[in-house]
Amino acid sequence: MTEGATGVTGQVTPQQFHDTAGVRDWRVLGDGVSTYFRTGSFAVGARLVHAISELTDLDAHHPDVDVRHAGVTVRLVTITDDHFGLTGRDVELARRISAVARELGLPADPSAVQHVQVTIDALVGPEVVPFWRALLGYVDRAGSPEDLIDPGGRGPSFWFQRMDAPRPQRNRVHVDVWVPYDRAEARVSAALAAGGRLVTDAYAPSFWVLVDAEGNEACVGTAGWTGPGPAPVHRDAHGQPVA
Repeated sequence: MTEGATGVTGQVTPQQFHDTAGVRDWRVLGDGVSTYFRTGSFAVGARLVHAISELTDLDAHHPDVDVRHAGVTVRLVTITDDHFGLTGRDVELARRISAVARELGLPADPSAVQHVQVTIDALVGPEVVPFWRALLGYVDRAGSPEDLIDPGGRGPSFWFQRMDAPRPQRNRVHVDVWVPYDRAEARVSAALAAGGRLVTDAYAPSFWVLVDAEGNEACVGTAGWTGPGPAPVHRDAHGQPVA
């Protein structure tokens, strides 16, 4: 990441995004960066969307917007043939959208955002992925052989976790829930209080592995940790470092 006359440019890691000035309204999740603006009515939300639509250069890089009665969720992500993640364009657009919301007197509540991912253990990924791609009508994520995304940006992403051998006493499909870095511990505590059990927090705050009362697995993950202590090394479900 570099800093030029117009601001941040190039690819941006989750940690770099959160360390950048002017984006405190936003949180990096597993599929980009998101925030939620509390509007209180559909009409006010529509005014916010209209104001966002009047920003310049949106044809070159546009936000995904979800309008509901109580608020508006905005997601930013850069998608190219070889990159699915954050760039300087997302940083600059996040700043501009926050400025528009402030002008309308609308508060941001980034604690309200999350992203859900379905993870499937695959021993023969090249044979499994095409079935799910066709069934869901999804597309490959930036050419990845193990990630599928909804081209409409609505449904959960699917990750096909490469397995060398079946794991005993483990479901082949589980859910990953990506939450804001400053909400993860509260979400884990709530799940445990609701009858869950902690399998491991060895990779926290990158992710925690939990199970329900019958052993169905789920993970709570974060990106761009800025909490106390050094930034963690983010790891995949094999425990291997990831960018």
